[in-house]
Amino acid sequence: MARTLLLIALCVLPALVSAVRPNPKPFSVEGRVYCDTCQAGFETPATTYIAGAKVKVECKDRKTMQVVYSREGKTDSTGTYKILVSEDHQDQLCDAVLVSSPQNDCKTVASGRERSRVILTSYNGIASETRYANSMGFMKAEPMSGCAEVLRLYQEEDV
Repeated sequence: MARTLLLIALCVLPALVSAVRPNPKPFSVEGRVYCDTCQAGFETPATTYIAGAKVKVECKDRKTMQVVYSREGKTDSTGTYKILVSEDHQDQLCDAVLVSSPQNDCKTVASGRERSRVILTSYNGIASETRYANSMGFMKAEPMSGCAEVLRLYQEEDV
């Protein structure tokens, strides 16, 4: 009986230790936060990037959809954020999510641009630990002057 217990302990203990050990090379989730100054719904030449915007990486259990991991970060002077995640989230759904904008005139979340899916596992063939999230954005309440010319660049013309 003692031998069986010892054998089980020797087999199970290493598995438990390796399961809770953090990833030796943390993932870096990187992206940008912008202000849609023309209310175009996407980045344009008139887009500005928001320094000090709050962003979080959030992972949910695939079955229950309960949040099991969350880590917050802020954008730098160029509107770029970098959030380090030390755990592997192989079977979870992870997103970079907008939290808030420090700009009073650009606080409304752009619909469809409030989150970006990121894959946070080493078991998918991606060699790099850096994960790039799509840009996320807020909208100004009123388009700035000059937006008509900017949006005209995107109109198709029959030639």
